Amino acid sequence: MTTPPGRITEAELDKLRSALKRLIGTQFKSLTLPAPALKAFEPSQIGTIVGSLMDALIPHLSDIPKVGLEKHEGILGEREGYPDYKHVSGYRLELKLLYTDNPKLETKKPPTPREPSARLTQKVTPKNVDPAKDTLLVIAYQLRPHSDDETLVSPTIVDFEVFSMIELIEARDKRMTDAGGRWFGNYETPAILSRSGKRKIGQKQPLDTATYGRKESEGKDFNEDTNFGKLKRIPHSALQAFLSKHGLTADDSPPSLLEVTEELKTEQLDEENK
Repeated sequence: MTTPPGRITEAELDKLRSALKRLIGTQFKSLTLPAPALKAFEPSQIGTIVGSLMDALIPHLSDIPKVGLEKHEGILGEREGYPDYKHVSGYRLELKLLYTDNPKLETKKPPTPREPSARLTQKVTPKNVDPAKDTLLVIAYQLRPHSDDETLVSPTIVDFEVFSMIELIEARDKRMTDAGGRWFGNYETPAILSRSGKRKIGQKQPLDTATYGRKESEGKDFNEDTNFGKLKRIPHSALQAFLSKHGLTADDSPPSLLEVTEELKTEQLDEENK
């Protein structure tokens, strides 16, 4: 498939992958946890603790290969800076870390399946993405025995992939709009159909697109999408293939507007037949 003009190409992504390939196998030796202590943690807790440290320290740790990454100054302020990194080649990278379980280590088992929290939030939109330079860098890591002391474990990079950012946010946004959702403001708040909005569609009534709510009890036709942008929910085949490779399967696609309408018709018939 030909890349549209003005966008990063697959050949350019391949060059960036080659430049970063020495990251694989890197162990963050200065970040350690006692192996026996892992029994008190669930995987999601480990991912939160270790991931936050890795994110901040990747460009500064002495045990990281010099692959041309520098911390980006950010164009959205200090706390929510976008993008995370810049490469000496001129490309920009937003980092998402993917914690993968190491079956050889004993951790606390969560009561429900773990869903990674990494997401492309509403802070990343066509307003600030440079289609020709911006990428998403997803790094998969495990806790593995420290190379100098097996009583300790350290995060170790096991894999990574680089994706076109503009492709990902377009797939993310299309998922929302295909199910009847929409943006409010100039790419400010993503919203999905509420139960009230779905009923109106079934009754062929116009929707109120002037306001949105945060809870169903507000009675708005749209509610803010609190799960917006989760990586598992972005219908991008290459991204989902990478997540699946590391044991995470994609969520089911959201219902289309046609499916929403058919569901409402069925509910109405059920009500009438009661």
